Amino acid sequence: MKTFIRQVLAAALWLLTAAAAAQVDRPVKILVGFAAGGSADMAARLLAERMQPELKQTVVVENKPGAGGRIAADMLKNAPPDGGTIMLTPIVVPVLAPLVFSKLSYDPVADFAPVARVADFQFGLSVNAANPIRSVSELITWSRFNASLANYGTPAPGSLPHFFGVQIAKATGIDYVHVPFNGGAPAMNALIGNQVGFVIDNVVDGIEMYRAGKTRMLATSGTQRSPLLPEVPTFSEAGLSGIEGVSWFAVYAPAKTPEPLLRQLNAAINKALAAPGLRERFTRLGLEPTGGTPADLAAVMQRDTERWAPVVKASGFRAD
Repeated sequence: MKTFIRQVLAAALWLLTAAAAAQVDRPVKILVGFAAGGSADMAARLLAERMQPELKQTVVVENKPGAGGRIAADMLKNAPPDGGTIMLTPIVVPVLAPLVFSKLSYDPVADFAPVARVADFQFGLSVNAANPIRSVSELITWSRFNASLANYGTPAPGSLPHFFGVQIAKATGIDYVHVPFNGGAPAMNALIGNQVGFVIDNVVDGIEMYRAGKTRMLATSGTQRSPLLPEVPTFSEAGLSGIEGVSWFAVYAPAKTPEPLLRQLNAAINKALAAPGLRERFTRLGLEPTGGTPADLAAVMQRDTERWAPVVKASGFRAD
């Protein structure tokens, strides 16, 4: 009998130890591969603030800008799979980079463990507010006869805005010249300075210029109008049928992170996204909170890889 009791106590102790080991037991660092003040950084900081009470750990954001988010991706790949390091990234790192680079130092499927999709966001096509153009159809007409309008700026080569421009060029038959910049702010500054005909950028980064009256947004990329910009038509509504899509932010952990830790991180993110205060702040930024399971995120990655692979291939663009 005493032996049985000792066995039960030992088993209970083992279960308690295993449960403790399955908890995030250290401060959590969220890697962001883009500069402070950008949309990814703002989303990560809002999320970190709300995750702390649920995890009962300090959650900090560490910016590692450069190489279109690939520096942070390398850091995540090499981080210990103990729940202490995760990464918030847009679609470009797990989906677009593998399509445009012949060689990558990471494999998003083999090296990352999906945790949760955080938010979706649309893209907008903007012109200088001083320009008389007030619709996509007018822009297309003017572009045919005005070379200065037959080019477009984007935040980076190989980005979704780049490939939206490729689709617009194909749909209109106009050989629009792509002018990539190092970020959305330089692209918008070039637009205001009349150095490019129009800019395609995410709504998050372009909405302040639009609200300030410096730019005019002619269309957005969603299947429905942006809730922040109900007066702006979608590309399809503006006459560019079939040109649509959104980007997203998602959180990943290093591969081989134990399932219980992934579940705990996922639960903390979903609870944060359910908070009315966070949802309101996200919405003001142009972000649509999503959430969901790791399997949901893996399915979205697969879907968008299949969606954009033929577009990238048809463009002929390679980043290396």
